[in-house]
Amino acid sequence: MASAATFSLVTQVLCLSLCFLSLGGSAFTAKDYSDALDKSILFFEGQRSGKLPSNQRLNWRGNSGLSDGSSYHVDLVGGYYDAGDNVKFGLPMAFTTTLLAWSVIEFGSSMPNQIDNAKAAIRWSTDYLLKAATTTPGTLYVQVADPNMDHHCWERPEDMDTPRTVYKVSTQNPGSDEAAETAASLAAASIVFKDSDPSYSGKLLHTAMKVFDFADKYRGSYSDSLGSVDELLWGASWIHRASENSSYLSYIKSNGHTLGADDDDYSFSWDDKRAGTKVLLSKSFLETNTEEFQIYKAHSDNYICSLIPGSSSFQAQYTPAITGETLIAQAKKQVDYILGDNPAKMSYMVGFGKKYPQHVHHRGSSVPSVHDHPNPIPCNDGFQYFHSGSPNPNVLVGAIVGGPDNKDNFADDRNNYQQSEPATYINAPFVGALAFFSSNTNPK
Repeated sequence: MASAATFSLVTQVLCLSLCFLSLGGSAFTAKDYSDALDKSILFFEGQRSGKLPSNQRLNWRGNSGLSDGSSYHVDLVGGYYDAGDNVKFGLPMAFTTTLLAWSVIEFGSSMPNQIDNAKAAIRWSTDYLLKAATTTPGTLYVQVADPNMDHHCWERPEDMDTPRTVYKVSTQNPGSDEAAETAASLAAASIVFKDSDPSYSGKLLHTAMKVFDFADKYRGSYSDSLGSVDELLWGASWIHRASENSSYLSYIKSNGHTLGADDDDYSFSWDDKRAGTKVLLSKSFLETNTEEFQIYKAHSDNYICSLIPGSSSFQAQYTPAITGETLIAQAKKQVDYILGDNPAKMSYMVGFGKKYPQHVHHRGSSVPSVHDHPNPIPCNDGFQYFHSGSPNPNVLVGAIVGGPDNKDNFADDRNNYQQSEPATYINAPFVGALAFFSSNTNPK
């Protein structure tokens, strides 16, 4: 799993795009952005775990993890490997799903040629999360595989023979962070499928409510290093948006002050949802004039303004000088930087442009495909490919890597996972930004 710091490259894009772009002369054309959009969604097929469908497009991948959960007498086949390893982490997977759903909710109309693929990417995750949430009463399965054992090997997922240990939270061992994020993801996805598959949408929302109740009733954090209160407010906010059930409005009003509503926060990642929650609730204030959410707009203004060059990072005021056009221009600058308009003239999206990372920190991409090398490549044997100076034999199209340091330096080195590892939660918000710019090349 990539670190939260990896997410920083596109944090600005998310909150400038998923929030303000929805309210409101280029290095790239609409066709370029459409191409990048196609690739950003295709990336998720390279991260699939389980039995691959007949329409799998990244055909160097094969089936994997087909017995996940079996030693615990549960079916946990499917879902995503979130980064360059072969572990299925529930929290980043659910967060990825929430953001990918948010991208489709806000900008689905701008991706008509890719909407089916985007929905398929969401459903690949939600099908898994539904199993994780409903298989055993009072239990949510939150992880498959021991990361320490997994990281001792360099194996493609089709060969992995490390322990597929199952981790869970329960009434006795709670994990409000994991459960509330799962609830958020299912609720957000229910909005995506509301018109195209009402029955599935209803199942997602019903499960989201049950998982949220579990998260709220049995308070506690799955990881001692991560809090859980931000996920509770985030989960309640998404269920409120999906259901329009007034009880969740009451919950937000009653609990917001103890769940981080009063705090200005200047980061947004898979382990800190506060800024994203405030942006989400601000939309309810702006679109439906829900007065209870006015305070969240003030906090969102502070956060957004902190991302604009020249603005103070603390108590920044949203002034007339910072217009919708200013915010869109800043978001576009970040998108263009990632796609190659940067000092290195390198695209940090694999497979996009003429120059992009060749030595991605990713097991499946760097080890010969099971189709080209059908015999198993054991744990330690894979390290010859990890240490190889040759480009990855399998192009992980659409993957956005961690990217350069703050001086624009980038080491295209498989061993430098901070810069060369991709992650699903990087791509998920980028999908929305690309969809917007593919249909608004020169927005006014």
